[in-house]
Amino acid sequence: MPILRSWSIVPLVLAVSAIGLYTGCRPSSDAYTSPEAPLFSTLTARETGIDFINEVTDGEGYNVLSYRNFYNGAGVAIADLNGDGMNDLYFTANQGPNRLYLNRGDWKFEEVEGGAAGAMSWSTGVSAVDVNADGRIDLYVCNSGDPAGQHRSNELFINQGNDDRGIPIFREAAVEYGLDDQGFSTHAAWFDYDKDGDLDVYLLNNSYLNPQVIDPSGDNRSRRDPEGGDKLFRNDSAPGGQPHFTDVSEEAGIYGSRIGFGLGSGLGDFNGDNWTDLYISNDFWERDYLYINQRDGTFREELIDRIDHVSISSMGSDVGDLDNDGDMDIFSTDMLAADNQRLKASTVFDTYTSAGIRYEANYHHQILQNCLQVNDGTANFSEVAHFAGVSATDWSWGALIFDMDLDGRKDIFVANGIYRDIMDLDFSDFIDDKDRVKQMVIDKGRYDWRDFVNLMPHNDQPNYAFLNRGDLRFENRSYELGLGEPSFSNGAAYGDLDGDGDLDLIVNNLNQPPLVYRNGAREAGQHSLVVRLQGPSTNPLGIGATARLITANQTQVLEQYPTRGFLSTVGPELIFGVGADENPTQLEVRWPDGRVSRVDHPTVDGVTVVDHAGSIDAEIVPPAVEDQTLFVAADAFDVPPTHEEPFFNDFDHERLLLRKLSDPGPKIVKGDVNGDGREDFLLLGSANDPDKLYFQEADGSFRRVANASLEQSAPFESSCGAFFDADGDGDVDLLVGNGGNELARGFDAYVVRYYENLDGTLVYNPVMAPQAGGEISCIVPEDIDLDGDIDLFIGGRAVPGNYGLVPQSFLFIREGSQWVNSTPRDIATAGMVTDAVWSDLNSDGRPDLIMVGDWMPVTVAFMLNDAKISSIFEVPNSSGWYNAIAAADLDGDGLEDLVVGNWGLNSKFRASAERPLRLLTKDFDQNDKSEFIIEWYPPADARRYPFAQKKQLHEQLPGLRKKTLKYEDYARATYETLFTEEERQGVIERGAQQLQSCVIWNKGEGKVITEPLPWQAQLNPQFTIAIGDVNGDDRPDLWLGGNIYGLSPQVGRADAGRGTLLLNAGDRQWEYVEPTRAGINLQGQVRDAQWLDLANGGQTLLIARNDAELKAFRINKQTSR
Repeated sequence: MPILRSWSIVPLVLAVSAIGLYTGCRPSSDAYTSPEAPLFSTLTARETGIDFINEVTDGEGYNVLSYRNFYNGAGVAIADLNGDGMNDLYFTANQGPNRLYLNRGDWKFEEVEGGAAGAMSWSTGVSAVDVNADGRIDLYVCNSGDPAGQHRSNELFINQGNDDRGIPIFREAAVEYGLDDQGFSTHAAWFDYDKDGDLDVYLLNNSYLNPQVIDPSGDNRSRRDPEGGDKLFRNDSAPGGQPHFTDVSEEAGIYGSRIGFGLGSGLGDFNGDNWTDLYISNDFWERDYLYINQRDGTFREELIDRIDHVSISSMGSDVGDLDNDGDMDIFSTDMLAADNQRLKASTVFDTYTSAGIRYEANYHHQILQNCLQVNDGTANFSEVAHFAGVSATDWSWGALIFDMDLDGRKDIFVANGIYRDIMDLDFSDFIDDKDRVKQMVIDKGRYDWRDFVNLMPHNDQPNYAFLNRGDLRFENRSYELGLGEPSFSNGAAYGDLDGDGDLDLIVNNLNQPPLVYRNGAREAGQHSLVVRLQGPSTNPLGIGATARLITANQTQVLEQYPTRGFLSTVGPELIFGVGADENPTQLEVRWPDGRVSRVDHPTVDGVTVVDHAGSIDAEIVPPAVEDQTLFVAADAFDVPPTHEEPFFNDFDHERLLLRKLSDPGPKIVKGDVNGDGREDFLLLGSANDPDKLYFQEADGSFRRVANASLEQSAPFESSCGAFFDADGDGDVDLLVGNGGNELARGFDAYVVRYYENLDGTLVYNPVMAPQAGGEISCIVPEDIDLDGDIDLFIGGRAVPGNYGLVPQSFLFIREGSQWVNSTPRDIATAGMVTDAVWSDLNSDGRPDLIMVGDWMPVTVAFMLNDAKISSIFEVPNSSGWYNAIAAADLDGDGLEDLVVGNWGLNSKFRASAERPLRLLTKDFDQNDKSEFIIEWYPPADARRYPFAQKKQLHEQLPGLRKKTLKYEDYARATYETLFTEEERQGVIERGAQQLQSCVIWNKGEGKVITEPLPWQAQLNPQFTIAIGDVNGDDRPDLWLGGNIYGLSPQVGRADAGRGTLLLNAGDRQWEYVEPTRAGINLQGQVRDAQWLDLANGGQTLLIARNDAELKAFRINKQTSR
């Protein structure tokens, strides 16, 4: 949860998030009706005998006001505790005894004592594993609770075997095993981290301190805290002896500080070396941890190097192969709501400044959303939760990855809900109003904690169940599946409770009966393969083993780590869904010791037992080497070209912006400057970062060239440029446009600059520059009138400080030695242009102008011989948030096609002709400066709402404060209710209907067909498109690059791109190449990529990134045809 506010009026500290009250109630579970024929059937306590309830009651001295984790709930374990072959259930409780239910078959459970009820501590997580390797499942219970209270030690219940009634008897032995930790534990994860054959344990603790009293700028992470920090315990048992666990946290490289607010732990082999790695989810402002096993008894924490951003308040997490590529992906939950009411009434986002401060303090980039980290096979991850449709599940806890419907694709379940909404924004405003709170206490005559607790809204929420549709797309079908009953859910676990070969689900709720779901996938005709592992004597469950099932269409991977999700343990069996395929090719199990067991053509719809005793030695295949990639990095520069972007916070000046406009570069401008027949290039600079010129040498390398005129470009933000022969003397001159959004720099900072080429030296000559200015996005030369000289289109990007207003674009015709402004109105006011290209789309022999931009359709100006427009054509339903356009004949039909780089689908935003995004611009408050409102459709809503949060909107338009005093009021507000009909008069309206990057196929005679690029190209905004033949098949391929870091924290961070290589497979088909195989795997904000011809006959691809070093890549001749 976000950073807390303190409450000094009452004699307690309110350790809850910065958020609200008085929200309307949602439909409760009383109004819920089950769907017809759901996949999961709900079984009641009367049907099953499971009458457990985790009852939590606020009390005088101990309640949510004094203990911030009061409503975090408890867990559940699924395991065969009495050895009868059926999975039993063990529930932990916060204020009551933990309870054990034996499975008696046919969905009948019997509560038994067995000595594992615990000491009535505040129990949280439970692990069900064979701690002492005697063949019986033991229980390890984590405890937490009141920092001033007693009985906080964790408990270890060693299974003594069954009594004569078949009931397992347990003995508490945490002290003698060395596991009686008192560190406010959340959960424990069991695995063999050092490969000595026995089970070690990672203990996830949650700091007892109020985050408000900790200075986040201090050196917190490296300081060990015996109570609040995580711990790693090594199993030091002698062969055949009783285990004893030793705290090796510090020597193993595990953080154990007071800022470790651990809520989730995920185990998996992330880098494919057959050693267990760890992902740790932390609440509040501490970042998550990614521990890579160093295979020497230590871990290295490498999250910042491998993951670009994480959830800001990470809760539960799980690890699994969600795209069936054999690599372990990570899913972590947060508290982002999907509907407008909850977004506006119960959600607070960072400011751009506060997010930057956190990053500078080494807390990394944190975003309020669930995160889906997709592994590229080398333990480097791209975050794609928005694209996948799993980013927003409200106040979420347990995350589970398993195949619900047995179709061979792993799905995602999220347990959701908070018993009282301690994040309600109106409630936060109330407690921040000290005079109001004081008067409430005076009127009452005393302080009564119940008055404040009861002000917190009490709304149950449905859980989420996402079915995997392939290609990393998921669909929430919780209601249709039978999993959508509103509840206050926390811990959850899956397992086969009736032995039918599918995975049933148990959810531990707060102050409600647990949800018991019977899975009907097998009855529905789906097939499965149940794998039961028999590990070596020191690890009977085979924890840490990897099972791989090969079928005709795919390969699935499951890892054996039962402690999963939030506070819980899943069943020990590994269940593969195979859909209608009844003939898998092979099952392979790789054991933690590296040995392998294989079963050819395993039988489906039964149990396959795989015993370590029959395994064989096998070697691990090393990762691919460089000569298998299509590109290889080139050492091409004597002085590495680097772009440096000065900091400017656009959001301080325009509160409602979605993204910064002050960092447009850098662009690469290429041309033969010194006339030696070799292509040179100019890397454009930012403010106080001059443009840099490089000449190509005979060997294809590049040499930095000093240039006095370019050094004087430092005050400018060079946004675009072009080399062309402007004066007709046979060499290339240079024209540079300026950009950025720093309004205070004035108009002079945005003039177009002309550099005349005098014998290979570029000399600034303002007299010869066309009279154009403003924030410029592109300069595109072309002989428009076919008279032999070069004319110009200059695209206007924005009006600095006035986003939403249309800047001026220009069309200049070269007449002798003069530039004549011949801009028709349709081009001058085309929109917020980001890029343009000349191409003869209608095959009339004349170049046509195609423009793209922000809130613009793909716009074609068909030209006549006299440079007049014959007509304007807008590609239907194409209005979007475009950044780039390129033209080439992609299908070999002799007609140039178009590729457009758009915003993509990995963000909160979706757009269509039926549900467009809207931009509404006007000087609403009549202060001689325009404002704008952006409307969107929240994921769970069918109507449009303003995107901005209440605070942002009120800061930009203070006059609206009286209309929406409470957050509850703003949560209901629409554009039409915020502004009267009169106030809406004169508004400039634009829309966006298409956010995908696309190919626009030219059918001739001005007719086109638009097709989205493959889904991998939609994972990030695309800013550049380089077209060239990469693999030597004489077909033009595409390389696209992008990302945006300068987004409003409410929007997030667009950083999933590593470069997208699409090979042209012919017939208008594309083959996506993973960055690891492509050989270009770049983090950063790519702003341009250009192919340059080399003197040695080859080509190099130059890639420019904002605030980073330029990179060069050459085609690997060993992989090209």
